[in-house]
Amino acid sequence: PVEVLAIVPARGGSKSIPRKNIQPFAGHPLLAYSIAAGLQARQVTRLIVSTDDEEIAKRAREYGAEVPFLRPLELAQDGTPDLPVFQHALGWLSEQQGYRPEIVVQLRPTAPVRPLDCVDRAVEMLLAASEADSVRGVVPAGQNPYKMWRLDRRGALEPLLRDGPPEAYNQPRQALPQTYWQTGHVDAVRSATILEKGSMSGNTILPLVLDLAYAVDIDTPRD
Repeated sequence: PVEVLAIVPARGGSKSIPRKNIQPFAGHPLLAYSIAAGLQARQVTRLIVSTDDEEIAKRAREYGAEVPFLRPLELAQDGTPDLPVFQHALGWLSEQQGYRPEIVVQLRPTAPVRPLDCVDRAVEMLLAASEADSVRGVVPAGQNPYKMWRLDRRGALEPLLRDGPPEAYNQPRQALPQTYWQTGHVDAVRSATILEKGSMSGNTILPLVLDLAYAVDIDTPRD
């Protein structure tokens, strides 16, 4: 069988909701939903939580996750991107345990509401497409970016995108290309993409299109 490692990244510091990853959400700590999604997926062979925080590690273990290491503090800052966190996890597991998965699945705690089969579907899509570097969960975009603007140096509006129909911002929505929004529910990535290409996505990214009803991203107490 193919080794598929699910990683739930859950650092201790969070500004918008303090201790967000272990705040109660419908009766369980927020990260418990991502742990459950990985544990119930048939294609996932191992699940770990990457955290810098002892209390988060304890709660993660209570919900069935492995926490084989504590992440270094410098990889748990507000501005830390995903890539060094995943490079660290894969490096540690390889050096300390000789463990080298073929596929890595990212399960973000901030997207707790997932279709039951979305993790398996993402892994199966990646396994079936040898040319793909990764699979990413997306939903049809609620706002079309062809009608979005930024400000130029003079403070005037300029279109965000320029590759669509002429004056796309004046076209009816139905005439514009379909666009998608990445939700954070699931990313399935080849380990080689992370370790050899130095990327969390690579160049060829396949879409796992999810129902818009699941597009819940928890960043504020209102969410």
